[in-house]
Amino acid sequence: MNSIQNVAGMSLGGGRRENFFFSLLEYYPDKKRWFLKSLHQVKDEEIRDRDEIITSWVETYGLKQLVVDFPLSRPPCEESCLPNCKSSKECPRSSVVAVRNEMDRLLKEDAHFHQSNPKKYEQERVSSQEVDYSKNLLKKNTDEHMLSRSFKRKLRKGFTPYWHRPIDFWVWKNYYDQLLEVFKISYESFGNVSVMLLARLNYLLRHLPKDLTMYESNTNICLIELYRARVVSKSLLLQLFDLDLASLAREQIVKNIERQMEIFIYDNDLETIIKNTQAFESFLLSVVGQKMLMNGLREIPIWGNSDGGNFIVPSFHVQG
Repeated sequence: MNSIQNVAGMSLGGGRRENFFFSLLEYYPDKKRWFLKSLHQVKDEEIRDRDEIITSWVETYGLKQLVVDFPLSRPPCEESCLPNCKSSKECPRSSVVAVRNEMDRLLKEDAHFHQSNPKKYEQERVSSQEVDYSKNLLKKNTDEHMLSRSFKRKLRKGFTPYWHRPIDFWVWKNYYDQLLEVFKISYESFGNVSVMLLARLNYLLRHLPKDLTMYESNTNICLIELYRARVVSKSLLLQLFDLDLASLAREQIVKNIERQMEIFIYDNDLETIIKNTQAFESFLLSVVGQKMLMNGLREIPIWGNSDGGNFIVPSFHVQG
């Protein structure tokens, strides 16, 4: 990178009246460092409309890339299909067929392992369910055999084209067990999205500058990738859910990122990130954007982003 570049993260979770933050990272090639240029809080007390503030902020900084934690595309099921729709299980769209074929393949392979050596299969299943807080979360990928019971249940429930997107299945294959173990959740594109927020994003997209490219990511997946690269520990991830330790965990995570990713953060911004979960999540999204500009993203198959959602996942092992 030969010139100053910037990228921002904005967490859009929460209700209509919940405050949120922009986190803008800027790269200065002469210093070979990134700076947290702006951590701006949008409050309910602002005189201007909050949506107008977002547009103004993007224009003020000449922002060209923005990473959000919000679905930027729709499920493959469309209203135009309804007159001829037989059932969700018979959806003919190529991306849906590809996902279902892969789900069937994983279940059949797992059944084969079970039938060929049921005793060994049962031993490994029992071993995998043992509680061990020191074990490596990434010792086995979710789609590697043997499959966990919870993941098999997810596969058997199937892929619903009016609710899920192809990227959901890619996330399940790569992160289902880890997300469930650490964050007690399963990734669902629209799991925490209200109709009101969907309407709000559609409004924003119509008013943001046309040369702004938006990307979608996920803060929990970002944290898992930070763990994969040993930037953060498993204990820090678990402490995020302890009311007494969460602030300290956020502080250590941000300081580790600051050191490893060569990002300079002012003390007052660091304090805001530590105290506020929304600020922390927006900062993580801007770090995902930083890795994108440094060519540090995981490869996602074409069918995963076939809907144009621009979903990106950082790889902190890759250096630009």
